[in-house]
Amino acid sequence: MDFDYDLFVIGAGSGGVRASRISASYGARVAVAESMFLGGTCVNVGCVPKKLFVYGSHFTEDFEDASAYGWQVSQGNFDWATLRDNKTKEIQRLNGIYRNLLEGAGVTLFEAHATLIDAHTIQVGEQKVTAKHILVATGGWPVVPEFPGSEHAITSNEAFYLPEFPKDVVIVGGGYIAVEFAGIFAGLGARTTLVYRGDLFLRGFDDSVREFVKAEIEKKHINLLFNSNVAQIDEQADAQGQARFTLTMADGSQRTTDLVLYATGRKPKTAGLGLENAGVALGDNGEVLVDEYYQTSAENIYAIGDVTDRVQLTPVAIEEGMCIANNLFTDNPKKRLNYQNIATAVFCQPNIGTVGLTEAEAVAEHVGDLDIYESDFKPMKHTLSGRDERTYLKMIVRRSDDVVLGIHMVGPDAGEIIQGLGVALVAGATKAQFDATVGIHPTAAEEFVTMRSLSRTA
Repeated sequence: MDFDYDLFVIGAGSGGVRASRISASYGARVAVAESMFLGGTCVNVGCVPKKLFVYGSHFTEDFEDASAYGWQVSQGNFDWATLRDNKTKEIQRLNGIYRNLLEGAGVTLFEAHATLIDAHTIQVGEQKVTAKHILVATGGWPVVPEFPGSEHAITSNEAFYLPEFPKDVVIVGGGYIAVEFAGIFAGLGARTTLVYRGDLFLRGFDDSVREFVKAEIEKKHINLLFNSNVAQIDEQADAQGQARFTLTMADGSQRTTDLVLYATGRKPKTAGLGLENAGVALGDNGEVLVDEYYQTSAENIYAIGDVTDRVQLTPVAIEEGMCIANNLFTDNPKKRLNYQNIATAVFCQPNIGTVGLTEAEAVAEHVGDLDIYESDFKPMKHTLSGRDERTYLKMIVRRSDDVVLGIHMVGPDAGEIIQGLGVALVAGATKAQFDATVGIHPTAAEEFVTMRSLSRTA
């Protein structure tokens, strides 16, 4: 059968764009459909605008710390519209870059919704096209659980485009998005409360890191309510006619706020794609089920990125896209991503950087064979500023062969530091090799090569 395209990609996020471009560079006829925005979650309502907001929110502390270094700086007045609109301009610039990348690679772009009619036929906008291979890369979308008044809550998507900056915010959730936005709103001047139904947020991260972050963000006047949940939200207007929201908690207590942001989870975007028409199997959360080479239950259909509900990180989707292009359009050996030792960061304040196993994971696999090294200190910057903020570093070593299994950090620019150390863990570095490395002084990063005192064994 003669198809219109060798590969049709549904979704022009980071993974879909990379798969499209590289496949086209291998000579494939490629088309991609995108009905919302080029660049996907990361560029438009994720990592990029979030980190810009984190930068903006940190100036409050920078202004306060400047006086210790001889600068007399007035904080002035924060203008939300300037930050919001400058962020939007940057996103629009990046949208244009993604468009140019696709066009430059010879990829046909359909700015329309795509639905599968069968395993090889796609309805895209007003026309039908056929493809030998189809890649689903539609990502995920934040969801708010249904309860009385849940329609009054916003998600992180809307937070990037608020018409007015709130004076008081309640954030519900315990994942990294909730913690990051708590730091953003608090830093920009809002009274901020973080509500989480569990004992401690950031489940899945190292327990020492979770406890340390809790202590640090409490210093930043973020009100933490653990083992708590919202039962109902009611809207009313204040004396000036502005909307206010009363939250009734599960224990019957109430609080009033200007804004309620839910960051309680994301769901794969698989609804309305016609996947059932092609025999593509989905999991319990609506995720596309794939094998180790990203193939779905339909032989010619593949899926990558957040729509598979596995490792929800932009660089992971990009690498999976590279694998797809290699596996479908080259004679090279088939590739798949190694999901071990993926470094990641959380842009709470201070930042988290982490790679490898948590202590709990390491104990489960290597109980009785672990050495734990830790360091907790005041960053050099704050020896003058006097700010009560500390940095924490942790290294987990398998004693029997000296291999470093996990590295974790909480502190300024933790992500920048951990990225390089991720290379070391992928290479199988030992504690002795860390010890033999000369540090860069004075930096926080040098602590990772000067740790000599054993904190404990496990």
